[in-house]
Amino acid sequence: MAKFRSGPSFSRRTLLKTSATVGASVAMPAIISSRALASSGEVNILMWSDYLPDTFISAFEKETGIKINYTGIGSNEEIINKLKATNGRGFDIVSPTNNRSLQWKPLELLQPFDMSKVAIDKVNPAMAKIGNTDWAFAEGKTYWLPHIWGTEGMAWRTDAFTPAGGTPSYGDVWDKANAGKTMGRPHSMMLGAGLYMETIGELAPGSMWKAYTSEAEMRPVWDKVTAWCIARKGNVKLFWNDADTQKNGLMNEGVIVGQTWDGPPLALKTQGEPVMYRAPKEGAMAWVDGMALPTGAENIEQVYAFIKFAYEAKYAGEAIDHHGYNSPVTGADKFASATYAKNFADAYPGDALAKLNPWPPEPQWYADIRTEYANKLTSA
Repeated sequence: MAKFRSGPSFSRRTLLKTSATVGASVAMPAIISSRALASSGEVNILMWSDYLPDTFISAFEKETGIKINYTGIGSNEEIINKLKATNGRGFDIVSPTNNRSLQWKPLELLQPFDMSKVAIDKVNPAMAKIGNTDWAFAEGKTYWLPHIWGTEGMAWRTDAFTPAGGTPSYGDVWDKANAGKTMGRPHSMMLGAGLYMETIGELAPGSMWKAYTSEAEMRPVWDKVTAWCIARKGNVKLFWNDADTQKNGLMNEGVIVGQTWDGPPLALKTQGEPVMYRAPKEGAMAWVDGMALPTGAENIEQVYAFIKFAYEAKYAGEAIDHHGYNSPVTGADKFASATYAKNFADAYPGDALAKLNPWPPEPQWYADIRTEYANKLTSA
């Protein structure tokens, strides 16, 4: 799994600190001027639906003369299915999550980056390392670059819900006290339910992580989790599948508490809405979404221009205030507003960062079986 925790000393500052030695042997990219790239075409990007704010897109297009054609998605499965359908063509950049490398490697739909054109030393070294370990499909080659990181935890309406002791739990989604006023994404809220079940003695500690090792280990655990969730399904108001659905649930659908990504509720909080996001007592799920180069990418120079721009601390930091997630770019947080620092402290108080759970590497067999159980829940 992607290891970007550092125990009790883990903090936003240590997470974003880049080692001077990392990337020292990597050649810096040639300077790309806006004049050289003026009217130089376009770049087709398949990326999570809220990752490229309008301000970021307009700044990039003004600086480089390159038009961004942005297709928003809400799941890793969408990325895989679109590229499988086109045999790797149609997009120049796609954005798989760090833990999906085991699913991508056998597909052979990605090509390696020319790392002499990537300023990899500008990003957090632990996250950069994911590309040349988990995503090194060929020796010495890198097929993935970090772009945005975040977590999945708990969000709530501060005017309608107060977590016990100030720290929410994955169990709050299923609590009959909140019946008809909760939400989550089926497969990940089932994982959250399992982690909660471990704390109340319904599952043995470590069961949810052990389930990643084999189908024989997975099925008994997920049989119990699925039955537990189906018995409580009536408490759930809605299932979400993207960032906008999460925001709409909190603002317009009567949801008072839900298991969500960090970005959508924090974006609402930044706008002054009565919304809070916080890592639950069981530990938030951490992920890093990246950039990858499809085999059929056509606008290669424009891809590297985009990466260069995305790795500039100024632009990465300004985008934070719009999408609500975090950047792996060193110093990006200094260009975000003071609200970002407060949101981060509110989201990860005390030892919350030390308790982050990185999503484990996910083989295809696990994803297929998990979908089977998620379908049982949604159709029950």
